[in-house]
Amino acid sequence: MAALGPGQGGHKDGHVNTDGAAESSSSHTHNLVERLKHPFHEIKEHVTHHEHHHLHDLKVELIQKKHKLGKLGNIFNPNHRHDEEHERETDEKRTRVCESHRFQSFAPERPGNDIKWYVDGRDYCYAVSIALERAKESIYIADWWLSPELFLRRPPYYNQEWRLDQVLKRRAEAGVKIFVMVYKEVEAALTCNSAHTKDALRALCPEGSPGHGNIYVIRHPDHNILENAGDMTFYWAHHEKFMVIDYDIAFIGGIDLCFGRWDSHQHPMADVHPAGIVNEIWPGQDWNNNRIMDFQNVQDWKSNELSKADYGRMPWHDVAMGVIGDCVYDIAEHFVLVSISSRVLYIQDHAYSSNQRWNFIKRDKYKRDKRFPWLTLEGREAPDEDLIGVQRPRHPVGGYIHHPVNPLESKKVGNQGTVHAQVVRSSCDWSSGILTEHSIQNAYSEVIRQAKHYVYIENQFFITATGENQAPVQNTIGKAIVDACVRAGHEGRKFRVIVLIPAIPGFAGDLREDAAIGTRAIMDYQYKSIIRGEDSIFGQIAAQGVDPKNHVFFFNLRSYDRLNKTPAITRQEEASGVKYQDVQRAQAHEVMGQSVDRPASSSSSSSDSGDEESQRIIDQKRKFEAKRDEAASKGSATSADSIAHHAMLTDSKVSDEPWDGEPEEEKQNFVQEELYIHAKAGV
Repeated sequence: MAALGPGQGGHKDGHVNTDGAAESSSSHTHNLVERLKHPFHEIKEHVTHHEHHHLHDLKVELIQKKHKLGKLGNIFNPNHRHDEEHERETDEKRTRVCESHRFQSFAPERPGNDIKWYVDGRDYCYAVSIALERAKESIYIADWWLSPELFLRRPPYYNQEWRLDQVLKRRAEAGVKIFVMVYKEVEAALTCNSAHTKDALRALCPEGSPGHGNIYVIRHPDHNILENAGDMTFYWAHHEKFMVIDYDIAFIGGIDLCFGRWDSHQHPMADVHPAGIVNEIWPGQDWNNNRIMDFQNVQDWKSNELSKADYGRMPWHDVAMGVIGDCVYDIAEHFVLVSISSRVLYIQDHAYSSNQRWNFIKRDKYKRDKRFPWLTLEGREAPDEDLIGVQRPRHPVGGYIHHPVNPLESKKVGNQGTVHAQVVRSSCDWSSGILTEHSIQNAYSEVIRQAKHYVYIENQFFITATGENQAPVQNTIGKAIVDACVRAGHEGRKFRVIVLIPAIPGFAGDLREDAAIGTRAIMDYQYKSIIRGEDSIFGQIAAQGVDPKNHVFFFNLRSYDRLNKTPAITRQEEASGVKYQDVQRAQAHEVMGQSVDRPASSSSSSSDSGDEESQRIIDQKRKFEAKRDEAASKGSATSADSIAHHAMLTDSKVSDEPWDGEPEEEKQNFVQEELYIHAKAGV
């Protein structure tokens, strides 16, 4: 006889039952007794095995609320991420990894990378626009501040499709998964408005439209005292700026994708264009001078309280790099683990800073939010997924997405260039959920101590210590500078440490006002780090019999330009009854005010919106533009829109620049400003 299947009265192993009815009767009686003992057994089984049942959902919801309330206990246990056995095991595993690498970094040294530097924002943003447009699988972006309305190519009027939000929208509609992490600011102190960033990006692909569900945006740290009282931080920020595209290319450095960062090597400060406002470079709030006025209401990106006809912008110097090669994977791993601390790419004798953290933020803030998944990573599967912060709770919320989308074996790996590089970072418990890693500091200190001829540093701030007497400062790069200079002095060797920092940190306000107390505090710490007191760099070098003036040099940068507010512009204002600042606002409204679903493509597109205010603004621009020919000077030379290139090393002379008016008028239009140094670079 052939064996019967399990549902047909037989056993799965093929053994035939020969006792028949007697055993069947006994079994029936036993089952009846069991049902009387456990009358709700079937309901229990249904709840257990069918998770969609509403009773199960209610149970999970109650468990989640219990854990949410349990976070209040973190107030009394600041070590709560490192006190359980499995957490200690993960910490030990991470420590072993770091100790096996140079500078105690989480990432190893990687040969064969192809790396390109980008100095200032214009070239960087253009390269980013190309890479984003080519994305096919995934985009990771970590930023201190991200402005969705930023134009990656200029002039904006002729490059409307290259606004950042429009590029991301196109990629999301093409099926690319986009993950964005931004710093959640303390609103009382900063105006970058990460809530606007979040809302604007999430609204790009609404429900029912192509690309819906492909854009994820998270912010950190959480300042909600009712939910996160034990883990709040006000004195630290995620300051990294990097992105990873398809695990093929990464960008890392100091340049935020936000207003005020786009600049060219010539650093123009003027943006007045008598030939037509369509030629302007910085629309709306992208035109800024932090020294005069900080950004205001950035969610209203079209507005600007500074007139281009009266003020020069603050020029912005910055550095970033593009990376192709195996280091891309390390940058991606940093993003997946936590994605917003501080990271540096170390290239032989050059250190460049950056950052890390998705899964940590998922755990810290969004663990019970189904909108945000956990990210798992090829090469960090179990039992090593704890290294990137993946958790497997009993009732997971949000699911798991494995990256890269296409396996690494399908991508180019190994030798793709000639650069030997290593990713290093500054990261710790509050920012990444890990024990403190300061491989950036380790890299800087070792490079400086080993330097033979010079050290070149660019940084936004310079606050450091030479020992243990400058609390609360713990950064000891200053000690490495002292050691290198003293050794060179005693050996009689020519050695220079050249440091470029801003003249004044770029915060608005008069330094004498109470509102500038934060800026004054930063400057006080900088002076004490550099030259004031026996524990300063200068004081410690001099104490060991070496003249610090022979070795240490600090500089800042300034530049100048001429506002091209010619007599013709003044006549145009008078003839039209419209001020240039109003025209400036109208142009920003036209090129920035359109939704991503209906971008402006001509000067008439905005006037068809039916909005009375839009109509009034555009009419002002038309009135002004209609008077251009009438107001234009007859027979005079045409003055340049900017003469900032003369501040660079050049054979041309400012005195040779033509001007369409009287010399006294020209003199009144000259402006000078500090060239703000935002780079984080060491050579």
